[in-house]
Amino acid sequence: METNAFIDHTILKADAREADIIRLCAEAKQYKFCSVCVNSCWVPLAARELNGTDVKVCSVIGFPLGAMSCEAKVFEAKSAVEHGAAEIDMVINVGFLKDGKYKEVEEEIRAIKKAIGNAVLKVIIETCYLTDAEKRKACELSVAAKADFVKTSTGFGTGGATFEDVHLMLDTVNGKAKVKASGGVRDAETAKKYIAMGVMRLGTSSGIKIVEG
Repeated sequence: METNAFIDHTILKADAREADIIRLCAEAKQYKFCSVCVNSCWVPLAARELNGTDVKVCSVIGFPLGAMSCEAKVFEAKSAVEHGAAEIDMVINVGFLKDGKYKEVEEEIRAIKKAIGNAVLKVIIETCYLTDAEKRKACELSVAAKADFVKTSTGFGTGGATFEDVHLMLDTVNGKAKVKASGGVRDAETAKKYIAMGVMRLGTSSGIKIVEG
């Protein structure tokens, strides 16, 4: 696959406006990116803009902190899918994970996966806040809850994807889930290195720069 097919073309900033989402969708169609990744309020607009194309709509859930109630995340995810999202990128409850509330973390992932049916679920573990042991645990819980992907970062924390974290995640999921690198993926060299490692998706707002080399 070409690099563009790995890219979730992303705009998640708080001040994104309708024109920004329309432009994002037009760019995704032009460059044949895998999806556009937007906040859930923009899902209906993105779905209209991309209707009849192969570009999917991805919505973030519980973004960017992951600290909402499970019920709120489940409702947001279900609503996003009903409005046209084919993929959901949810943020885990980082505080719960660090407190050892593993049952709650796993059950939340499982509840969201159940709520969205056949839609793809990516679990953002926000690696910048976790120890290596916690990163492994988050990946294990995601696999146990039947998530499709684990994802490094929101891009709104203290750091983004690193090669070391991606290697750890790939090793931990061991083919039972895919890995998405997100946060700080800004150039073709970095993107290609992640793909060569085995990453199946890249979250970036620099997709055009990446594919144009």
